[in-house]
Amino acid sequence: MQVTFFSTKSYDERYFLEECGEDKHTLIFHEFRLNPDSAKLAAGSDAVCAFVNDQLDRATIQVLSEVGIRVIAMRCAGFNNVDLEAAEAFGLKVVRVPAYSPHAVAEHTLGLLLALNRRLYRSYNRVREGNFSLQGLVGFDIHGLTVGIIGTGTIGVEVVRLFNGFGCKVLCYDVQQNPRAVELGAQYVTLEALLSQADIVSLHCPLFQSTYHMIDAAAIEQMKHGVTLLNTSRGALIDTSAVIEGLKSGKIGNLGIDVYEEEDNLFFEDQSGEVMQDDVFARLLTFPNVMITGHQAFFTSNALIQIARTTLQNLTDVEQDGCCVNEVKVPQ
Repeated sequence: MQVTFFSTKSYDERYFLEECGEDKHTLIFHEFRLNPDSAKLAAGSDAVCAFVNDQLDRATIQVLSEVGIRVIAMRCAGFNNVDLEAAEAFGLKVVRVPAYSPHAVAEHTLGLLLALNRRLYRSYNRVREGNFSLQGLVGFDIHGLTVGIIGTGTIGVEVVRLFNGFGCKVLCYDVQQNPRAVELGAQYVTLEALLSQADIVSLHCPLFQSTYHMIDAAAIEQMKHGVTLLNTSRGALIDTSAVIEGLKSGKIGNLGIDVYEEEDNLFFEDQSGEVMQDDVFARLLTFPNVMITGHQAFFTSNALIQIARTTLQNLTDVEQDGCCVNEVKVPQ
């Protein structure tokens, strides 16, 4: 199968070529994003491989269909940027990588918390300048705190496991309970109970209509004063404007995010020499108790190998059997 890749970096090309070898598929790599205009460059291929910020709306999918594309392979878990109804209408299969390294994302979540709590980013810069003052670096013991995990899929359960190691009480909320979380000692409660009791709230759920802006002004109002909020899942789970108000009032004591609801025009590119056009994001950067990373929670060699391996296997399954266990369809 010939596959045209979009939004690729050197690391994507390296890991996919290493996993593919010479006899599985023919891979063509493009650095630019997939949209209705660039979709035409997939002509001659059987499939396209896309990432989280590629544009896979009806217009793009129609062009892909017209140039002969049969499969859209997402090299990520999320697929909220794919118009599944359009894909079905034009006869394109959509496959994804449901899990690549839950440990990577879970560990990054704890990394954000530790860096925020102990102000590691501030102390690092101070020491490099010869400033050894401890003023403004006071943290808190994580041991004994109540942690609220929203979303207990594979990643959420790993986060539960890590917080157990810190000696925390773990509360969970999900539309469906995960027995593994219960086995780890987590307690399922209502969302309202979780928000009102948790000292740390960590988001690990997918983005659907029902979860869009689930952390809004009303949700923040229910939280403890000084709560730590973490999001390594999907940016639009959080109403950023409401969070900024929470930071200003002190209701939110710390914010650690690896995703942002308007990240499409920011993340994965070097924009250090350009003027920031996103005023909301620029406002976030002014807070000393906010730490932002650029969608890198997944970014380990283990995860990149698994992403390449699973994506290529998805393509092989579709080519050989016409179906794939990781196919995504319109919900019935």
